[in-house]
Amino acid sequence: MTETLSPRDRLLETASRLFYSEGIHTVGVDKLVTAAGVTRATFYRHFPTKEDLVVAYLRSQHDQIRAGVESAARTEPDGDAALAVLDFVGDSTCGAGFRGCPFINAAAEYSDPENPVRVMVSEHRAWFHDALLDLVTKAGHPDPTYAAAALVLLRDGALQGGELDDPEQVKATLRRACRQVLAA
Repeated sequence: MTETLSPRDRLLETASRLFYSEGIHTVGVDKLVTAAGVTRATFYRHFPTKEDLVVAYLRSQHDQIRAGVESAARTEPDGDAALAVLDFVGDSTCGAGFRGCPFINAAAEYSDPENPVRVMVSEHRAWFHDALLDLVTKAGHPDPTYAAAALVLLRDGALQGGELDDPEQVKATLRRACRQVLAA
């Protein structure tokens, strides 16, 4: 972490690292402010509640994932764009320090569907589904609604399996299953 970051950005960077590696509820405000090198007053000036910081963390994760998905989709012609997106997901399961999907992890800690954290999780999932729906529709899939839903489920499984199983095997299985869905 560089000291040139603003206090808000240091908090967000610290929260992203700690929430992902340790879990959201286990990381308290005291630990966040100490690790980010800010005061409690600075924390609350930028994030009125810890929940506001959690939503900002998830928004940051969403933006990174969206950029990766859009980049992956642009690398292939329409027919293979959805597969390229799922390859991007598979590649992420092989990264150092991979601990599953930050959105699925957050959903496990926040069960109330009206909670702002859970709303952010739902928004991300809806965006991902819609992005896949658009890609499979453009590719001419005969049942794009089914294909998009199936690909989201495959993604969810891969993101959890990548933490629990051999990531390379998960990546290979994900690719094979995606090809089968897309070939239908």
